[in-house]
Amino acid sequence: QVQLVESGGGLVQAGDSLRLSCAASGRAFVSYARGWFRQAPGKEREFVAAISWSGSSTLYADSVKGRFTISRDFAKNTVYLQMNSLKPEDTAVYYCAAGPEIVGFSDYVKSWGQGTQVTVSS
Repeated sequence: QVQLVESGGGLVQAGDSLRLSCAASGRAFVSYARGWFRQAPGKEREFVAAISWSGSSTLYADSVKGRFTISRDFAKNTVYLQMNSLKPEDTAVYYCAAGPEIVGFSDYVKSWGQGTQVTVSS
């Protein structure tokens, strides 16, 4: 079964950094755009960042621009989310996702990971 597996979440202080990883099984989703969403308690899931299948294009939510960086390692079939200057409002469960295109990524997600908790204390 094709899976997306996240790792790297944890508890950090404001201003710290974390790097999330999302590994896909085998060669699954190699030609797919990949991305990250997050869901805070009591809030809807929101888009965070996406990267095209080639890695040449990226998209970011305004709330994380300049602080978060998405990248992908084709050899490992893994996507990363480097999160710097973390804020308490970044606290959420972060979900990895895969979709056919980076354009309209949020509307065409084909697969989700199970989520990893990120907690930022003030």
